[in-house]
Amino acid sequence: MKGEQIPYKMLSQDAYSQWLGIEILECEIGRCKVAMTIRKDMLNSMSKAHGGISYSLADTAFGFAANTHGKYAVSIETSINHIEALEEGDKLVAESVIGKVNNKLGFNIIEVKRGEELVALFKGVVYRTQKDWE
Repeated sequence: MKGEQIPYKMLSQDAYSQWLGIEILECEIGRCKVAMTIRKDMLNSMSKAHGGISYSLADTAFGFAANTHGKYAVSIETSINHIEALEEGDKLVAESVIGKVNNKLGFNIIEVKRGEELVALFKGVVYRTQKDWE
């Protein structure tokens, strides 16, 4: 399977990302940009988006980009910095660009933005298996 097609297959099999309303905007080898809109059922007790929402969007972009190299890739370490609070109706875009890849590991930084504003910064390390996407 061509690498840039893998994220579309992954999304078709990912009920959680579908529930979030994630859509793929752009995808190529080593890079994927995804988007979603914050809904009321994603808000916490302070009427702000739960931190797991922006984390999930970034994690999805991370996973999609990491798998475009054609091998099954799974995260082994991730973290996020929440920079701005998010509200219902906010449209978020996360872009993952693989910064460095070797035989077994890939390193990423994913920016989550609301328009041009950086709202979260996600960092991740992925383990690349030897299993091919088919």
